[in-house]
Amino acid sequence: MTTSEFSETAEQLQASSQPDAETLIRQALDLVNSAKAMPLSASVLVSRDELVALLSEALEKLPDELRQARWLLRERDEFLAERAREAEALMEEVRAQAERMVSRTDIVRQANKVAQRILDDANEDARRLRHETEDYCDQRLASMEIVLDRVMRTVHAGRQKLQASSSPPPPPRPSAAEEATEGFFDQDMA
Repeated sequence: MTTSEFSETAEQLQASSQPDAETLIRQALDLVNSAKAMPLSASVLVSRDELVALLSEALEKLPDELRQARWLLRERDEFLAERAREAEALMEEVRAQAERMVSRTDIVRQANKVAQRILDDANEDARRLRHETEDYCDQRLASMEIVLDRVMRTVHAGRQKLQASSSPPPPPRPSAAEEATEGFFDQDMA
């Protein structure tokens, strides 16, 4: 029940009962206040029947009005309790959502740290493997260089033996500059 519905119900209850207990009691007070004073006395002359009738009717209406007032108070209390429960449920939902958001933020932060650590480890492993590979290749090339050097010495020694055994020594070899110009003027010689 909303606040406006609550107010409308209270107004309807007051309008449905013709004179309520409060009105009847006020009429009785007005009757006593407007009564003629007794001469030489503080007492007033009031119609007993009229006053008794007003007060009796007020007493009859009083339990109904009290019941209605209790009902309205109970309705109001239930309304307020329901709104308090809704507010508490909403606050609990907001707290849970805030905790989830904080948790997600922490999870993302931790995931980023783990990802960075994995990336750093991978980069370190790649650097180490690159150095190991370069060292391995350098060792293989050095051993190949030694083998090639031996082969070159063997080839050189073999050629020298061949040259020593052949009779005429070969003509002196022209320099690189002479070779370049000799090939250039080949047409003129022919």
